[in-house]
Amino acid sequence: MLSVLRPEWGAPPSVGVFMSERGGGVSTAPWQSLNVGTAVGDEPAAVAENRARVAAAIDALPVWLRQVHGSRVVRIGMDDVDRQPFEADAAWTDQAGVACTVQVADCLPVLLATRDGRAVAAAHAGWRGLAAGVLQNTLAAMCRGSGHSPSDVVAWLGPCIGPQQFEVGADVLRAFDADPQAPDATRFISRRRPDGEQRWLANLPGLARDALHAAGVEQVDGGRWCTVEESSRFFSFRRDGRTGRLVAAIWRRGD
Repeated sequence: MLSVLRPEWGAPPSVGVFMSERGGGVSTAPWQSLNVGTAVGDEPAAVAENRARVAAAIDALPVWLRQVHGSRVVRIGMDDVDRQPFEADAAWTDQAGVACTVQVADCLPVLLATRDGRAVAAAHAGWRGLAAGVLQNTLAAMCRGSGHSPSDVVAWLGPCIGPQQFEVGADVLRAFDADPQAPDATRFISRRRPDGEQRWLANLPGLARDALHAAGVEQVDGGRWCTVEESSRFFSFRRDGRTGRLVAAIWRRGD
């Protein structure tokens, strides 16, 4: 049986959601066991079986992305199932039966849905994507294409590297227009390494909440799990290096 994290948020029952944990697949260590990543060194046959198990667990056809830590958003439909993967870091749809998916192993998966369930989206939000506006782009594309406003949208933040584990340098602060000499302490906590090097702890879910709220999304849930600290449940690139990928999926159920 697949090990799954069930989101609790404001989406209606007509929206299906799926967030994998690492159990229930066939991959061997260090990808044990439900790895869906095709570019991490795992056996292709094992990844194919894991992806088939995910597809069987949801009542929709998943469309996979080739993620590049950018901000491109694609609109997907049933015709795209045979044309995947697309090079993008987010996808949205207003068609039933096709699932938007993103893969993560420390980056933040963000799921979006309109309150009436007529449009859904998934975004891969690492710090580079967040700084480049992947969430704003996803929200804008979904709202523009479906005729909704950001206040009609609810969001869920999945597991990612937590604010006690995500050590970054001054380049990350500058990407978010934060002053390394006086950063926002709610998002970047200063720390100094034993060798004297100045570093900061970054709050990835907090930065995502800021972006979504500023863009007009009023309800944002989730963001409580740390992939680094919960090794039995989640893959973590920062913790393990060679590791698998989790998948977050969202879809519209049939009308």
